[in-house]
Parts: sequence; C-alpha cells; structure tokens
Amino acid sequence: MTRLGVNRYGKSRVRLSRITRRGDRHEFQEWTVRVLLQGEFDTSFTEADNSKVLPTDTMKNTVYSIARDCKTETIEEYAMELGDYLLAQHGHILKVDVEVGERAWQHMQIDGAPENTTFKLGGPELQTVAANRARDGAWKLTSGIDGLTILKTTKSSFTGYLKDRLTTLKPATDRIFGTSATVTWEYGKIDVDFGNIRRQILAALQREFAAHNSMSVQHTLYDMGKAGLAVVPEIERITLTMPNLHHLLADLSPFGQDNPNHIFVPIDEPHGYIEATIER
Repeated sequence: MTRLGVNRYGKSRVRLSRITRRGDRHEFQEWTVRVLLQGEFDTSFTEADNSKVLPTDTMKNTVYSIARDCKTETIEEYAMELGDYLLAQHGHILKVDVEVGERAWQHMQIDGAPENTTFKLGGPELQTVAANRARDGAWKLTSGIDGLTILKTTKSSFTGYLKDRLTTLKPATDRIFGTSATVTWEYGKIDVDFGNIRRQILAALQREFAAHNSMSVQHTLYDMGKAGLAVVPEIERITLTMPNLHHLLADLSPFGQDNPNHIFVPIDEPHGYIEATIER
C-alpha cells in the first residue's frame, strides 16, 4: 500500500535581465527565479490527470510578464508580487514559494564618476530572497547574500584548541582569514525598505569583519551576526555560513629561503565549515 506524501512542482532557473530607464540614467538587473507550487495536484501523480497542472512553461512566461509590469525595485517586492498573482489566478494553488537571486551589477566608474548606462559586475556574490505564502497566510521572507567573498591578512589567530593524538595543526597568532560567506536574515515584518536594510546589513557585516580581532571563525561569525542585528531592528534572526578558506604558509626552506608570513598556498578544499544562527 502506498500513498502520496508532500509534493510540489514548478519552474527553476528562469533567467531574466531588466533595464529600468530614468531619463539618461539606466538601472540594470539580472535575476534567476524559481517558482514552486503546492496545492490540489495529487491526481497528476496518482491518476495521470493533468487537468489542474499549470504548465511550467506558463510559469516561466508569468515570471517575465510580472517583471514587465511591476514597478518594484527589489527582489523581495517582486517575489511577493509574482506569488500573489499566481494565488489570485488559480484557486487550487494553496501555497507558493518564490526564490530569486540577483547578480551584483553596478554602474561603472569612469574618471571617478558613475557612467549612466555602463555596468560592471561588482563581485561574485548573489543577492537572494526566499519568499513563501500559504493562501490564507502572510508572506514569510528570508533575504540574504550568497558568496560574500572577503579576506583579511591580519587580526586573525587560532590557539588554545583541543588536541588529540591525530592533531598536527600548529597554533597561529597571525594568519590569513578568508571566507566566501552565505548570510540570510528573516524579517519580523515585511512593510520595510528592503533595499536599505540589505545595504545596512552588508555594511555592518563587512565593518565588523574588518575590525574584529578574531580568535576563531566562530568568534568572528557570532560578532558579525550581532552587528547585523544591532543595525536592523526589523529582522528577527540572522544565519551565517562561513567556510574557512585556508592559505597555508609555503615551505621555501628547500630553496634556502625564509618565509616571514609572505608567500602562501591558497587551499579551498578541504576547508573548515562553520555556521550559526544569531537571534534576538
């Protein structure tokens, strides 16, 4: 005897670019969207009945159509508008999940001034949002940034750790600290300025990382999370995942050379993996 459990379906990796023209100044955005639906779809699995299945190709078209008409500037507002449209149009859809990732395009600086219609990629990170809403419920939003790649060349150490018979790591009092962090934050309310909150959190995280006298990745991660909560009262919690992307001191002794913390070998595999949620 079998039965169908929780199920959902949708369209993933729908890519779009959008130009917003304000006179002679343009804004450029590049998004990747995923839409997932839950609802009265059981018979499509159990009885090969497609009568209630909204084609995923239609969902792709909806992504583009809503992007065309919406006046929103943030991925959070767009995700909610897209989800609200799908719930309003199809009564048998009971829950919608929308995820959007945005690449970090910025106006190019030419001779110290921003060029109005030319852009460069600001970094490898993605701005993200995961938005979900049940038909009779409120939106739940988790925004974030994926791939925040940062590094400091001092104010980082690691000593006093547990040792056993297999420990070979030497204590470090002045080491490189590099990471490609994933950060997410959950909103307590959604009537907020999403763009400003994102800028405030990112600035606070980077400021704390730069100034922090790190005793470990865990130590810095926690204080970065505290800094994010301190500047934005509208969020309830913040989660950081911070791989420790090692830079190992190169052994130059076979060549008759010393190495006073000068030459390193970047090692991203294997790496340490640290994550935690900091809550109010």
